[in-house]
Amino acid sequence: MQFLIEFLPVILFFAAYKLYSLIPIPVVDSINNTMPFMLTAGKDADAIYFATLVAIIFSGLTVLVHYLKHKSFNKNQTITFVLFIIFGGATLLLHDPTFIKWKPTVINLIFALIFFASTFIGDKPLAQRFLGSAIDAPKHIWQKLNTAWIIFFVIVATMNLYIAYNFSEEFWVNFKLFGMLGLTFAFIIVQMVILSRYISIKPEE
Repeated sequence: MQFLIEFLPVILFFAAYKLYSLIPIPVVDSINNTMPFMLTAGKDADAIYFATLVAIIFSGLTVLVHYLKHKSFNKNQTITFVLFIIFGGATLLLHDPTFIKWKPTVINLIFALIFFASTFIGDKPLAQRFLGSAIDAPKHIWQKLNTAWIIFFVIVATMNLYIAYNFSEEFWVNFKLFGMLGLTFAFIIVQMVILSRYISIKPEE
């Protein structure tokens, strides 16, 4: 569930992009009256700016809801929100979609760096810190899985830029949701299959 919540801004980005042509003119006018940029109702080229605005708002809401519920900030959600503010804000203010297209690459490289740093900071790699309480795997398995996550994040970061610069904007939007989400699900499933033999089941008391 937490995984899907963290992908919610991306899902809403996709929905807003696809449905922009159906947004009523008064709604677009209201946005223009409150934001420092202009949108044209029904203009396909402006869909990415509306989608970016929606993603920024809902990314901020996920951070706020988590804080109100747990009295703490979720690191992944907070990093995502900050990057949406930086790259999404630049996209809207400069009217250039290049910035928002770079955001998935930057966030994946940040996560790759965090997983890499965890091999030197603390006594456990990050993959083990996430799953170690339920899975009793040897140290070398955790190290390999941690390295696999690093490679995965770098590959996705590279794919994002390649697609952003070599395919249409709509194709990139589709990849941003279905491609990245699908790759992440597939990668997690492979890891769970590898770790399944090490899952520890606590006896009932």
